[in-house]
Amino acid sequence: MNYETVFAVSMGVIAGGIIVSLIMTALMMMRKSSAIHIASRIRQEAEKEAEHVLREAKVTAKSELLKMKEEGEEELRERRREQAAVEKRLATREESLEKKTNILDNKITAFEKKEQDLDVIKERLTQRELELQQKIGRQIDELERIAGMSRDDAKNILLEKLKNEVQNESGLMVRDLLEEAKQRAEKESRRILTYAIQRYASDCTYERTTATIPLPNDEMKGRIIGREGRNIRALEAATGVSIMIDDTPEAVVISCFDPIRKEIARQVLERLIGDGRIHPTRIEEMAKKIATELDEEVFSVGEAAVLEAGIQGVAPQVIKLLGRLKYRYSFSQNVLQHSLETAYFMGMIASELGLDEQKAKRIGLFHDLGKAIDHEVEGSHAAIGADILRKHNEAKDVIHAVAAHHGEVEPQSLYDVLIMACDTLSASRPGARSETTELYLKRLEQLESIASSFDGVENCFALQAGREVRVAVTPDNIGEGEAQMLARDICQRIEKEMNYPGQIKVTVIRETRSVEYAK
Repeated sequence: MNYETVFAVSMGVIAGGIIVSLIMTALMMMRKSSAIHIASRIRQEAEKEAEHVLREAKVTAKSELLKMKEEGEEELRERRREQAAVEKRLATREESLEKKTNILDNKITAFEKKEQDLDVIKERLTQRELELQQKIGRQIDELERIAGMSRDDAKNILLEKLKNEVQNESGLMVRDLLEEAKQRAEKESRRILTYAIQRYASDCTYERTTATIPLPNDEMKGRIIGREGRNIRALEAATGVSIMIDDTPEAVVISCFDPIRKEIARQVLERLIGDGRIHPTRIEEMAKKIATELDEEVFSVGEAAVLEAGIQGVAPQVIKLLGRLKYRYSFSQNVLQHSLETAYFMGMIASELGLDEQKAKRIGLFHDLGKAIDHEVEGSHAAIGADILRKHNEAKDVIHAVAAHHGEVEPQSLYDVLIMACDTLSASRPGARSETTELYLKRLEQLESIASSFDGVENCFALQAGREVRVAVTPDNIGEGEAQMLARDICQRIEKEMNYPGQIKVTVIRETRSVEYAK
């Protein structure tokens, strides 16, 4: 290749590059001009659109302003109408008040006129009253002159006469009423008691402080005693009873004042005799087992008694104590059976008298509750029972009735008197207690004999089946302080010379009377 060809090619390349550059520059200038033109057009369109929006906003604002103005004018017109109505009502009310004021003024004027007329009439009446008093005074003076006595004397004589007549008539009336009430009360009480007794019938049971256990043979006695007496000592220690083995053939006697312990010992002996294995370990195991079983049985018996009496809300501890009464006897009468009888009598009589039957039954069932533990706690069974019920939140009237059922506490309600009557009714019904009439009368005679043996005693009376003795003394021989000492001395003699259950109340009565005779 020659230099001319290379130069020509080089110039062609340079010329092509220059042409391309010129073309690119021209294109860029054309694009810039077109963009400026487009931007100018867009700005013009935006200005037109803004002017259009501004015109529409002005039109909308103007229409809203006109609408608000119309609403404001309408509201103003409505308020003016309401104001006009209120003014009209006020005017009407003012007119009505003016009319009422005029009427009231007229009434006041008429009242003032009537008041003036009444003052005139009052003045005339006062004058007439003075004239009448003067006339009455003159007539009284004339009567005093004729009768020969003063006005006060005549008044006293008349009052005394009226008083005597009223006292006489009232005394006769009271006597007739008391006699009638006494007859009616006696008749009604007989009817109610007879009705209650007829509706209830119960078996009779007998008291046992000892239990006799039959033996299959006399050899069994030796086995019960054991080598050097260890079996019988273990039995007495485990059950807390006394085992008496005497010359009675084929029999062992258990003696204990605690009925539960006596029952445990009886069942222990019967099971040991039936089993044949008798030794100290076996005795202790058997005693614990039977004691547990008896606790469950006691609760079941108490629960059955509560259900039988038909009362609710009894504490479990009270139910258990009721069950213990199954093994407690008083004067040969089973205490649980006696309590149920008393509850029935209380309910029947309470329904006849219009009292609370449920409360009456509750009192009757609980009245001897203290006998379940009276061998463990000091005091009378009535006081013990009241304390037990108080600890278990019984009602106050129920507690007081239980405490008062032997007269140790003064009666406060009809339930207190009713429990005394029903307790006596259950205890004294035929066949309830095995004590003979001769023994009963002998005990009462002995009680009265002890009381009457003291100096100054005028009369004495045994009451409540021997639970109370009332001693009347002569006030000239026995003073107030001596009466208290006399009651204490009588109590000491009774405790020393007599055997009796529970306690005996001694009441010394010292009465002073003033007597005159009309001749």
